[in-house]
Amino acid sequence: MQFEKLAIPEVVLFTPKVFGDERGFFFESFNQNVFEQATGTALAFVQDNHSKSVRGVLRGLHYQLPPHAQGKLVRVVQGAVFDVAVDIRRSSPTFGRWVGALLSADNQQQLWIPPGFAHGFVTLSDTAEFLYKTTDFYAPGAERAIIWNDPTIGVDWGYDGTPVLSGKDQQALPLAQAEVFG
Repeated sequence: MQFEKLAIPEVVLFTPKVFGDERGFFFESFNQNVFEQATGTALAFVQDNHSKSVRGVLRGLHYQLPPHAQGKLVRVVQGAVFDVAVDIRRSSPTFGRWVGALLSADNQQQLWIPPGFAHGFVTLSDTAEFLYKTTDFYAPGAERAIIWNDPTIGVDWGYDGTPVLSGKDQQALPLAQAEVFG
């Protein structure tokens, strides 16, 4: 498995070595040693989540505040999404900046979004199934969201239509009003 630190180096893109033949394929989707080498952290994953979305669904930008902050290791097993991580650590030199990656069943890549980052994705294919591991359990009282189109962040989602949002995501706050990490 290879890994690449993105423009915000705490966010890491993992690319597995896929072994394929006429029978199908095999790849190692997670290796704790490689994860620790790539991220410099030894975190335990405590929950796996699976969602399915139709084209144009935008989920995000979500995060949880301490003491329930979550790191997420995300991947797509069917379809394609554009996935985004936004640094919301006020003390960080990259506060308010974002990085993104195309994740798909074809490229088999995974993105590590550490605690202290908001996360979101938009579905680019007819449907997409999205899997992610988290480093803390879902805690509704700690859950927060930043509006997907905050002009101070300026995410280029790579999607030309009007995204489909949940009611909760429609009510998300701009970064300037959001509770963030210190």
